[in-house]
Amino acid sequence: MIRGLGALTFIRQLQPFFAGKGLIITDDQLPALLDHDIQLLHLRNAQRALKIGDPITRESEILSVELKSGRSGTLVFVTVRHTIKAAGTIAIIEEQDIVYREAAQKGEPLPPGKPAPGNAAWSRRVMPDSTLLFRYSALTFNGHRIHYDKDYATNEEHYPGLVVHGPMQATLLLDLCRQNARRTLKQFEYRAQHPLFAGRAFTVNGNFDAAASQADLWTANDAGNYAMRGTASF
Repeated sequence: MIRGLGALTFIRQLQPFFAGKGLIITDDQLPALLDHDIQLLHLRNAQRALKIGDPITRESEILSVELKSGRSGTLVFVTVRHTIKAAGTIAIIEEQDIVYREAAQKGEPLPPGKPAPGNAAWSRRVMPDSTLLFRYSALTFNGHRIHYDKDYATNEEHYPGLVVHGPMQATLLLDLCRQNARRTLKQFEYRAQHPLFAGRAFTVNGNFDAAASQADLWTANDAGNYAMRGTASF
């Protein structure tokens, strides 16, 4: 998630798309649409490895924009495609379905989670703390304060604690595959379903289908509910 000038500027740039659909978002409505989640990410067509020393370029394209209203208020759905090239050759095509939403209100409960399977062939337990979250924020140049400023996360964003990064969970899922499947990844997709918080252990899990050369992946919170679900193909 991000919050601040970057998100505000991005949403303002989307106003012409909304106007073309007959939807008007005024400037006084923009500040409410500052939180965003990458709800679904597809890593498609991993065609070649990225090597140290390769000149890398990334071309980004907005594929679609939709404005909807839900129980949590106004929602903006944006699909973005990133084409990553190494030495002029396409290496990775990535698509993100991003959901911008209104900021949560104080006292608003988190939605109930859905029970995750308890029969994982691969599993790892992780205890996230503030140091881990700070380091991952620094590594990924993520300045959103919900990951390292507890007062901000609890008092301004109304979370019960520091929030574990969605991409960190995705990284851990991929690392689980690296340690167990030992095959070259061709495609990866994941969907965030429920937040995780510092100081509360979670598990990183997977079941591998050798015949299909595919792994079902998920993270689960300390209550045993899904936090993220994903699929890796090899």
